[in-house]
This record gives sequence, structure tokens and C-alpha cells, in this order.
Amino acid sequence: MKVKVNKDACIGCGACVSICPEVFVFNDEGYAEVIADNVKEEYEEKVTEAIESCPTEAISEIKEND
Repeated sequence: MKVKVNKDACIGCGACVSICPEVFVFNDEGYAEVIADNVKEEYEEKVTEAIESCPTEAISEIKEND
């Protein structure tokens, strides 16, 4: 699984960072970014929860052909 954060949509609410700090962190501007190129299987459930919890839908899974 791979994910990305749309920097234009992120408002820096921190839901993803709180849910899965192993994959998401705040950058210097206070917005979320992904720190794991490939999400480990053990974190996939938490990442899915982060995607569903994002109020601006800024997080999305990268499909094979993206």
C-alpha cells in the first residue's frame, strides 16, 4: 500500500498524525506528509482509518497505475 497527502487540501488538523504517526508527520509548514514510501502491512488498517478520518479527504491511496 502506498498513500499520498494532497498538500493543497490538507488543513493540518492532525488526525492522520494522531492515528498513524508511523506513516504521517507534520512538515515545517504544519501540514501532514507521508514518511513511508511503502506502508508496512501492520499499519495498513491505521492508514485506512486515517484516510477515512481526514476532514478534507486530502489523503488517498496510490493505485498501481497512478
